[in-house]
Amino acid sequence: MSISKYPSKVNLPQENFGWATVFDFLTYKFSGIDKAIWQERIINGKVHWQDGTLIELSTPYKAQATVFYYREVPEELVIPFKHQILYQNEHILVAEKPHFLPVTPGGIYVNECLQHRLRKETGINELQALHRLDRETAGLVIFSKNPETRSDYHALFSDKTISKTYNAIARITDGIQIKGKEWDLENRMVKADPSFLMKIDSKAEKENFNAHSKIRCVKQTKQRALFELKPITGKTHQLRLHMQFIGYPILNDKFYPKLQPKTEDKFEQPLQLLAKELKFIDPITKVLRVFKSNLKLTLK
Repeated sequence: MSISKYPSKVNLPQENFGWATVFDFLTYKFSGIDKAIWQERIINGKVHWQDGTLIELSTPYKAQATVFYYREVPEELVIPFKHQILYQNEHILVAEKPHFLPVTPGGIYVNECLQHRLRKETGINELQALHRLDRETAGLVIFSKNPETRSDYHALFSDKTISKTYNAIARITDGIQIKGKEWDLENRMVKADPSFLMKIDSKAEKENFNAHSKIRCVKQTKQRALFELKPITGKTHQLRLHMQFIGYPILNDKFYPKLQPKTEDKFEQPLQLLAKELKFIDPITKVLRVFKSNLKLTLK
């Protein structure tokens, strides 16, 4: 059994849809987890309020309160790729995430994630990711070290004042010439079926657009091309969906253009998407920060 050393948290909604107890809400919210597991966690003191007070099976539902719990999985797969710390000061840490490693706990991963690895390596328990990359995507992730300045760095992403550049590789038709071609995509992305996928709403009006990316082909061989991608917004799967939209789905993408059957990870075939560069004015020092990943995607 792999148990997280650090708690996860969930906020109880203002509107109560008939949940008499916290236990009722948790079993509804996390319906994929057996009810008996939540019962065991609560009995064993693994669910509590923010002040540390334990939650019992009979504890009444409390709107807008925050519940803390400890994730656990029977067996956790070890990702056989190393991360790397590229920079740190008293406020932030910038790390390079390998393909297949989650940024934070999720699904079958509890301790095998970049955040836990870095907390263990640095001894900084307050370390917290400021943004996310898909588990399949490699590249740069910024972490906050100082809770007092965390909101200042969070604002870089919420206010869209940070510039992000990705690289991606896709197959192309032999003989086609697209080097130097550019795409400026604006559209509306909505949830698809199943709900972890996204799709483009072709009937949306321009004023309802919520996804914006700029894409450029920078290099090509006969059958593959290297693209530079600049997401202006940050919707889930935005770059993967936009690459599909222009006719060049990212190589080894198991979600787009067609959801593939769930299988074990093929470590020799990572998704060819890399978070290559982050650029921003540091909100504390007012200095321009530019971070570039040492990782590269190789055209063959």
